[in-house]
Amino acid sequence: MPARIAPLAVTAFTATCAAARGTGALAHALETRRSGLTQNTFSTQPLECRIGRVAGIEECTLPGELAAFDSRNHRLAWLGLDADGFRERALAVRERFGATRIALVLGTSTSSIGETERAYRELDADGRLPAAQRRPQVHQPHALGLFVAHALGLAGPNLTIATACSSSAKVFASAERLLRLGLADAAIVGGVDTLCDSVLFGFNSLELVSSEECRPFDAHRRGLSLGEAAGFAILERMPQSGKVEKGTNLLIGYGEASDAHHMSAPHPQGLGAERALDDALARAGLRESQIDYINLHGTASRQNDAVEAALVARRFPATTRASSTKGWTGHTLGAAGILEATITLIALERGMAPGTLNTRELDPVCGPQIRIDNSEADLRIALSNSFGFGGNNCCLAFARGDAA
Repeated sequence: MPARIAPLAVTAFTATCAAARGTGALAHALETRRSGLTQNTFSTQPLECRIGRVAGIEECTLPGELAAFDSRNHRLAWLGLDADGFRERALAVRERFGATRIALVLGTSTSSIGETERAYRELDADGRLPAAQRRPQVHQPHALGLFVAHALGLAGPNLTIATACSSSAKVFASAERLLRLGLADAAIVGGVDTLCDSVLFGFNSLELVSSEECRPFDAHRRGLSLGEAAGFAILERMPQSGKVEKGTNLLIGYGEASDAHHMSAPHPQGLGAERALDDALARAGLRESQIDYINLHGTASRQNDAVEAALVARRFPATTRASSTKGWTGHTLGAAGILEATITLIALERGMAPGTLNTRELDPVCGPQIRIDNSEADLRIALSNSFGFGGNNCCLAFARGDAA
């Protein structure tokens, strides 16, 4: 088992998704159970489904010095950096430590592939890209990292993680290692993914997309609702005093595993997910009975939900609250990890465990841990699960600053 890690302070965090822009608005959406899912009017061809589309992306204009990076993904990243004053907080950290001592670790599943789709639709008669689309800084998997580094003026380690739906959960693990090894003095982590035809029709070809709002863990669930989101957080070492500013939450553990059982299906007994859970608990020095809330991956796909529900039922006491929040946001793919980590941090701060929106009748495989309704509680320790294609799993452990 891995050794316990030193906690890291989460000194700022933000998220932008279909349900809300910024943590205050997102908390309000969670508390009032207001979903961001709407009828699909996005795809270039008809597809009957509900999606989590972020308003305002089409109207967003990047500043002149960043115009060459223009894409839907980077516009959403810019909107995300604007929320909660995050960009100002990031620039302050850069001034404190220096541009070369800030690590940037971001997750994305599709990067700016939506812009690449557009570029191929604009090929000239000879099959060449138009001049305006000859932008190698956009049409590549690392585009998001390049864009955010330029936007924030960073020159330190810059990593893009693309492990499907666990991408922006695993950024916390990579950042912890960079800080522990002394390769950086602070880390900006996050993730951005946007809707595009490749995502919508790709998941639809796998028969995973529902024509109605997703209903995670429902006995009659029909599949997922796709969404888009941007989220960011700042991680710093704990001060020597061991005390952090009031209200600061902590990253206290993480676990990663890849069961490689199947390209798109999880291991039927959840072995990879369970190993990630075990490693997260070990690094945090925790027992299952100490976990107050779990934000589950819970996509509303039949197989994934059943595996995760069975794992939670056999490992955690009935007092642990657990839920999926994808009924508010949709499944935001490479941005799911950071979005749901943000929701987990909001839950710790506000003492409110979200329920599972849209779900009406829990699947019999679910234990008493999985809740439909929101509930107020003294939440001190929480987990956030993210599971990706290929069995690439990640579990994060967070603590309220006064509870670590």
